[in-house]
Amino acid sequence: MREKEAQVLIVGGGPVGMGLAIELGQRGIRTIVVERYDEPQRVPKGQNLTQRTMEHFHFWGAEKELRAARTMPKEYGIGGLTAYGTLLGGYHYDWLQRELVRPYYYTDNERLPQYATEAVLRERVRALPFVEVLYGWAAEEVRQDQHAVRVIARTRSGEEATSLRGEYLAGCDGSRSLVRVQSGITQTYSDHERRMVLLVFRSKGLHKLLLDRFPGKSFFNVLHPDLKGYWQFFGRVDQDETWFFHAPVPPGTTKENFDAKPYLERAAGASFDVDLEYIGFWDLRVAIADSYRADRVFIAGDAAHSHPPYGGYGINTGFEDARNLGWKLAAKLQGWGSERLLDTYDEERRPVFASTARDFIEKAIESDRAFLEAFDPGRDKAAFEAEWTARGGGARKEVGSFEPNYAGSSIIWGAPGAATSAVGQHSFKARPGHHLSPQLLSGGSNIYERLGAGFSLLAFDGDPAAIASFETAAGKLRIPLKVIADDRENGRGAFEATYVLVRPDQFVAWAGDEGPVDPMCVLGRAAGLPIPR
Repeated sequence: MREKEAQVLIVGGGPVGMGLAIELGQRGIRTIVVERYDEPQRVPKGQNLTQRTMEHFHFWGAEKELRAARTMPKEYGIGGLTAYGTLLGGYHYDWLQRELVRPYYYTDNERLPQYATEAVLRERVRALPFVEVLYGWAAEEVRQDQHAVRVIARTRSGEEATSLRGEYLAGCDGSRSLVRVQSGITQTYSDHERRMVLLVFRSKGLHKLLLDRFPGKSFFNVLHPDLKGYWQFFGRVDQDETWFFHAPVPPGTTKENFDAKPYLERAAGASFDVDLEYIGFWDLRVAIADSYRADRVFIAGDAAHSHPPYGGYGINTGFEDARNLGWKLAAKLQGWGSERLLDTYDEERRPVFASTARDFIEKAIESDRAFLEAFDPGRDKAAFEAEWTARGGGARKEVGSFEPNYAGSSIIWGAPGAATSAVGQHSFKARPGHHLSPQLLSGGSNIYERLGAGFSLLAFDGDPAAIASFETAAGKLRIPLKVIADDRENGRGAFEATYVLVRPDQFVAWAGDEGPVDPMCVLGRAAGLPIPR
């Protein structure tokens, strides 16, 4: 059995695993990825990429390539709508309008199937000398001791095995994660007891129907009273005739007894041609690991959390896991981060997913169910239409209130009593624990074009002595710090602070109008180090 060694081992080379590998590889961390499939699997899930996710691709050096991989031209748009009864019925409103929060992020959002995203990530990884990917290999065994982790992997043909050794292991191997199970990490489930179907099909007729009626829309959510708040969901895969569809089906439904065409036509409200390419089933539930860490083992993406494909939260949440975990692992391995810093991966990311599931995904199901039970156009048309119009406005508010933050993190200098959550309010103000908004600096450059790979200190008309004290403290603590000084009044006004300390993942660690009494404390806490006295 041949042996290989790296600083970090990653099991699972899907989008989250590859994102983490890029994050680590760009920071000079030797990484080995074990990936089961030689090529991305062509199932069109994970389509909606938020502005925040596209910021990740910017910092990973792959934003331009990802946008070029888009499967639909710009004129098709990436917006969606919600319809009542049937897709072609008389009631609909715009839904999931993520463009509304665009001013608070550096990049535009994007839409393309996950396999296209994975192809871009694989190409980016190929250019990183610190990352090796074992395509066509599957992990069989995971074990660890106080000194190292070890993965036994084998080719899918079973002909060859290898032993991999590393200092840390990240399981990005999906909802049935071998890494999670063999590391002893348990899960908590919220089971909705619903059988779901995923269809991929081709239809020129549906393309023409929807392009004529709803130009610029790419995904379509149908609410039907019989389904108790669970969605029937159509989405475009490419510019012409490929679609995916997911919806609840009766218990006991199988490939053999399911007639897809009439089911699709009932949801759409019209007859059209259907050329079925893929059919799959799953049980609708929300699952979250009870911990994202077991000593030297971490889990991320679907291995740590899974939920119904409602709202495009899954892949974006997984990418944020990768950014959060990546810089912290690098900090620890490079000697300027602590074990406590690694603990904050779970502390920060797990509450965000719990809030996403509770406050957005399951709340949406409950809200839709209550609406469908209370309002019926056949029973009281005026009341139904008034509530339907109100729901359209509420859909806009939901986009604005989804603002994942670490306000309650122990390494953030935030407000007393603040809580980490997915619920928030977008703001240009630099708030500890929240995402840094983009702002222009003197000369016209954006702050996002100037941020360093480590911590960045923004200083707007800052005291040179205070800035120097920060630089001295960073040198003593061996924390990478880039100072970005500017005298642009508009920038300081938007951030509402003279000094802003920004983490490697573009979240604010600390902000203030006066230099800190002890920069060692500010920086040390942000890196999870013992705060000097």
